Amino acid sequence: MDFTLPFRGSAAVASGLLAPGVLRGPRFTRLFPDVYVGAAVEVDLTLRARAAYVLVDGRGVIGGYAAAELLDASCGPRDAPVDVVVPGGAYRAYPGLVVHRGLLLPDEVATVNGIAATAPVRTAYDLARDPPLTDAVVAVDALSHRHKFVPRAVLDLGCRHLGARGSAQLPEVVRLANPLAESPMESRTRMIIVLDGLPVPALQHPVGAYLLDLAYPAIRLAIEYDGEAHRTQERAIRDLDRQAYLSAAGWTVLRFTTAQIMRRPRWVAARLRDELVKAARR
Repeated sequence: MDFTLPFRGSAAVASGLLAPGVLRGPRFTRLFPDVYVGAAVEVDLTLRARAAYVLVDGRGVIGGYAAAELLDASCGPRDAPVDVVVPGGAYRAYPGLVVHRGLLLPDEVATVNGIAATAPVRTAYDLARDPPLTDAVVAVDALSHRHKFVPRAVLDLGCRHLGARGSAQLPEVVRLANPLAESPMESRTRMIIVLDGLPVPALQHPVGAYLLDLAYPAIRLAIEYDGEAHRTQERAIRDLDRQAYLSAAGWTVLRFTTAQIMRRPRWVAARLRDELVKAARR
């Protein structure tokens, strides 16, 4: 048995691989009732999704942010609970697990590395119905970008499920979504701009060999997310070359960090507004 993947503790004990008391010791981490993994394994949302699938014995479908993670369209918090859709009332919720009861249509389910998960458009539809608005747009951006579907497909799917909880939010989410967004933080930055009433920037605007996350080409103003990937020495050197090129081409670049975008959205909007006013005066 591979202890680097979630497994049923009772099955390991019944097969004689483990003594009952070992599971309560330091060698294993309990993820859900009777579901364990080796203590050395990093527990992330993907692993917890696998554990939930083991818990329901493969008779459920992973949904929500956990499905997005399995679909390589990460867009939720690291500590997001795992959503699972199960038929009937055989399972109940646990800490870190949200159980939805119901059935999905065949084309609303995809198999990812042996795990049944909601298909990309269905996952986007589910996440688009949950407030707040920004989180919903971020999810649709990520899934439509990764799986190459138009956001309108979320509305089309909604026609199958008229009256579903949260459906009233779908048109606004689809209107604001943009599959050109290449990261959740880029989407969040755009939503700060839009919700503050500022002009909508262009996405992935080309300048020479570079693509700008968000840009106002007419006034040569760029807005970029300065994430952890920019902290390496190699990336820092590339960023310096990029900045030198853009400056020589007459571009002003505003860079914002994760902390600023998440904790100081009004300050981000005010900073951008100031730059837009300066450009208007020029």
